Amino acid sequence: MLKTRWTRRFSEIGIDDVPLVGGKNASLGEMTRELEPLGIQVPDGYAVTAEAYIHFLEANGLVARIREIMAGLDKENVEGLTRRSKEIRDLVLKGQVPSELRDEILQGYEELSARYGGENTDVAVRSSATAEDLPTASFAGQQESFLNVHGEAQLLESVKKCFASLFTPRAIGYREDMGFDHFKVALSVGVQKMVRSDLASSGVIFTLDTESGFPDVVFVTSTWGLGESIVQGRVVPDGFYVHKPTLKEGYEPLIRKRLGTKEFKLIYDETGHRLVENVPTSPGEREAFSASDEDVLLLARWAVAVEDHYSEKRGARTFMDIEWAKDGLTGELFIVQARPETVHGQRQSPTVRLYRLGERGPLLVEGLAVGNAVATGSARVLEDPGEIEAFRPGEVLVTGITDPDWEPIMKTASAIVTDRGGRTSHAAIVARELGIPAVVGTENATTTIASGQPVTISCCEGEVGRVYEGTLRHEVTEIDPTSVGRPRTQVMMNVADPERVFELSQLPNDGVGLARMEFVFAGWVGIHPLALTRFASLPPRIRLEINRRTRGYEDKTEFFVDRLAQGIGTIAAAFYPKPVILRFSDFKTNEYAHLLGGENFEPHEENPMLGWRGASRYYHPDYKEGFMLELRAVRKVRETFGLKNLKVMVPFCRSPEEGQRVQEVMREGGLVRGEDGLDVYVMAEIPSNVVLAREFAAIFDGFSIGSNDLTQLVLGVDRDSERVAPLFDERDEAVKRMCATLIDEAHRAGRKVGICGQAPSDYPDFAAFLVERGIDSVSLSPDAVVPTTLKILEVENEGS
Repeated sequence: MLKTRWTRRFSEIGIDDVPLVGGKNASLGEMTRELEPLGIQVPDGYAVTAEAYIHFLEANGLVARIREIMAGLDKENVEGLTRRSKEIRDLVLKGQVPSELRDEILQGYEELSARYGGENTDVAVRSSATAEDLPTASFAGQQESFLNVHGEAQLLESVKKCFASLFTPRAIGYREDMGFDHFKVALSVGVQKMVRSDLASSGVIFTLDTESGFPDVVFVTSTWGLGESIVQGRVVPDGFYVHKPTLKEGYEPLIRKRLGTKEFKLIYDETGHRLVENVPTSPGEREAFSASDEDVLLLARWAVAVEDHYSEKRGARTFMDIEWAKDGLTGELFIVQARPETVHGQRQSPTVRLYRLGERGPLLVEGLAVGNAVATGSARVLEDPGEIEAFRPGEVLVTGITDPDWEPIMKTASAIVTDRGGRTSHAAIVARELGIPAVVGTENATTTIASGQPVTISCCEGEVGRVYEGTLRHEVTEIDPTSVGRPRTQVMMNVADPERVFELSQLPNDGVGLARMEFVFAGWVGIHPLALTRFASLPPRIRLEINRRTRGYEDKTEFFVDRLAQGIGTIAAAFYPKPVILRFSDFKTNEYAHLLGGENFEPHEENPMLGWRGASRYYHPDYKEGFMLELRAVRKVRETFGLKNLKVMVPFCRSPEEGQRVQEVMREGGLVRGEDGLDVYVMAEIPSNVVLAREFAAIFDGFSIGSNDLTQLVLGVDRDSERVAPLFDERDEAVKRMCATLIDEAHRAGRKVGICGQAPSDYPDFAAFLVERGIDSVSLSPDAVVPTTLKILEVENEGS
């Protein structure tokens, strides 16, 4: 390209050029110059500068006229705002591109086309505001972009449309809210070679968890076709989580993946009537992941490199919001846009808010949870943002899908519920910025919920957001982790639900003392392991349902291993590098029978509590193959994901001999105590574990007291029996002596002792007793972590 005044090729610009070319274009130039040598691919292109935009306005005499129209603007007057916006945009669209600017834009287009071997190549024309995507403000989505633009006439018209989009109602309103001078924000336009993702897939990447702000994952979303479907929130995309620290160590930690519905895809309109068109996806496309594991891992590596580069440039950790696309013709991946993430990136306070529902009501709808809060209010079902007069501040907005025209209403809502959209939809992004909960992608909220109906929006129950009928009681706990000191006794956490761990890991803690595998079994797998290893023996009805759930897996046991590894891996990643102690499955026979296919393999027992459970199952020929699947999942977490902080624990082990038999099976399955840092613990929940503590200590690395079962068996009390339940008390002297004896005996043998039962969470005085006896760690329910930590600090200070 010859020396130019109004345009700059991407390779000539960088992030220091935001005032000239805007945030998007500057980031593309920065990546082209600095990150392409690392293997990151960026489509070629050039920027029409902000100076060109100003020259266009001045050449058409528009500056003074725009000032006149904007004089006396009242942003709360939606009708007036909309009218002024249209008037300004009409003026811009009627303007003529000055000949010297026109020639330079077309010269750049000609040279770009030549580099791709032809004339009139297809390009994306993207707006980029010069104050765009600062760490404290995001202009993303407020200006317009155009895809599959061909030829000189389409290009020049698209550039003018981009110029005009600086004055959309949403862009004007946002600048008013953020205190930006309308005439100090200019617009640049990027002209970028199209990536033929209409023939493949595309998506958005965040270098943190968008709901909790957890910083150690890359969140990749993907859908079929062009990426505007995700950016505009019109589809629920596939989602993938990759763990950053072990990714940097060379592992492949794709710890979690979720299939989205992907109802539509945006493709080229081959008829020529429009640039692009939205078409329904096929059943096969909806049922398949739109990005391969290999592509997701490569994109995650690129995202980490982009984050590291921008963090170094800015002198502070900078989380990134990145758009990517795959070319269906060449199979190549490209980064097409990168900008700082602005919701969590600007938060300074370390305060963690924990919400908990105090009751449940009738469930109306459920979808994807955005945020982790709870809100109540009267529902207001609206079809169009023009119905703003019907909306009252504090109501819950219920609608099909939102776009920036809804923002005046959204700013006064207590919560948002939509029929369509995913976690990167407009509704989700705005809800995060406003700090309110949203439930998106419910499919039927607008037909199920009635205006005026009292509802409770719950996003505190994991990945699924729920809308309940009525105004439900709920609690909010605010915690500043930096204000809580660390005691000598380790304070760990009991964790069951992988979907909450990114949030919970931000509480002050020393790791996970009990990760319950059976919760992942039930919630993430849902199928009895033997129903997969002995699939052919099942009745046709059950085989049909298992085929439906395991669609895409030729080897059905791989479904079990993948899903279990994802649940376990998510927990281990959230607390990495702190230890996470996983208890192998501890269902009773009646609980196993409730899993799909389970009734075909489980015996009926009169007293399952004392029956075939825990260690006795793992080596038994009637279950051993199921335990081998558990071992494969653990190996995947440790060896493929690289999460060596994962330890394992054997429950309900009645004798040292039984412990040895379990470890023999573990060795057969490739897990060997002591190899690669693997610790193997035993639950101390049977009197024999205490009486023979030295013998157990010889074959295990430590003990974890299960106070619930230990109390039952020491006192001979069935805690589920109404008649004797009042006699169940972990603080009984006999139970306390058993705990004290175990601590003493284990320490003499050089082994650590923790407790993961409910007692320390419920009774701070019991936790104090254990600390006085020298216990090494206590593992608590999340809501008890902070108050019990403070109690332990008090006890330790008194004893020092």
